[in-house]
Amino acid sequence: MKILMLGWELPPHNSGGLGTACYQLCKALSKKVDIEFILPYEADHGIDFMKVSAASNQDVETFLLSGNAYDSSYYEKWAKLKQSNLDGLNLYDQVNLYESAVLQMVEGKEYDVVHAHDWLTFKAALRVKASKKWPIILHVHSVESDRSGTKNGNPLAMEIESIGLTMADRIIAVSEHTKRCIHEDYGIPLDKIEVVHNSIDFMEIEPLDPDNSYKYLNFMQSLGYRVVVSIGRLTVQKGLPNLLQAAKKVIDKYPKTLFLIVGSGEQYFELIDLAANLGIGANVLFADFQRGKKWRDAFSVGDLFVMPSVSEPFGITPLESISYGTPALISKQSGVSEVLNNCLKVDFWDIDEMANQIANVMQSDALRDVLYENSFNEVQKLSWSNSGEKIMNIYNAHTQKVAA
Repeated sequence: MKILMLGWELPPHNSGGLGTACYQLCKALSKKVDIEFILPYEADHGIDFMKVSAASNQDVETFLLSGNAYDSSYYEKWAKLKQSNLDGLNLYDQVNLYESAVLQMVEGKEYDVVHAHDWLTFKAALRVKASKKWPIILHVHSVESDRSGTKNGNPLAMEIESIGLTMADRIIAVSEHTKRCIHEDYGIPLDKIEVVHNSIDFMEIEPLDPDNSYKYLNFMQSLGYRVVVSIGRLTVQKGLPNLLQAAKKVIDKYPKTLFLIVGSGEQYFELIDLAANLGIGANVLFADFQRGKKWRDAFSVGDLFVMPSVSEPFGITPLESISYGTPALISKQSGVSEVLNNCLKVDFWDIDEMANQIANVMQSDALRDVLYENSFNEVQKLSWSNSGEKIMNIYNAHTQKVAA
């Protein structure tokens, strides 16, 4: 079986979890199908389990000027820069360029299924479907209401999602949460949507270096301090203002608590100002976006990981945190809460309860250790192979339908 996979990013050039999920799913699927993955940019990904092709010859740096898959509001920022004679394409120009290029690239080729990830690739999938009559499966990692934090998000992104989801032969949602959003936002019948949760393969987790990068935090821990970690994009969807409000309550009761915030995004300076205005600036450290060792070390230095997302389609970071030795507190408004039981859970808006749960872990090493042991045993049983099996069943159903 030959699969045409359409995606916007892959590691190590990814800006978030979409690229990681695509990589891991394709790695699992490649054991049973042949995959050509078309990206909008040209780069060396060091991938040998599938063919990776570029829709254009632009490099990663040029491509990133157009924004990324998680910021459909970037166009307005780009338009302002355009007035300063910035060269390059905006995000929607990139979508149109990708659509045209993909159609040209499939000429003379045969695929059994087109599998497209998130709204940026949906137009290309629809164009291929119209031309080639191949079945298209649209994989939804987030919808515009997730990304924008409102039901009235970017109208162009919503239009693309609405048309694509209506015309798709099958839809894959990364969680029941996302399935409900697709149904409520776009009126798509629930029986058209299959849930395939994201996952993690514990055996593929890169081992930690015993020399942690966050030496200051290690030193403060030796003085009796506890560390709370949050890693992710600093954007409205992620709920960081609520975490800082909760942090204020925790620090007032337990001054020896430090908060490490790792990530970048449009709320970066807003969050720094908020921490200062709350009077907790000395206890909150902003480490910006990190990859590799510093990213792994951020997970491991914590006594507790917190994902306070307002609306999280899945959210793989708690699974990564547990894999690197730190238990998790997650919002109930997340897809990962559907598969992870041995963790603390809280409504994103309940700042008092969020503070209480953080404080309980900060004052009890026994609670922290039990949470970690139970969650670690749970995460060890997860696998991307299970997700791949579910997708293979979807492929088989649609190829059989076409053959009939």
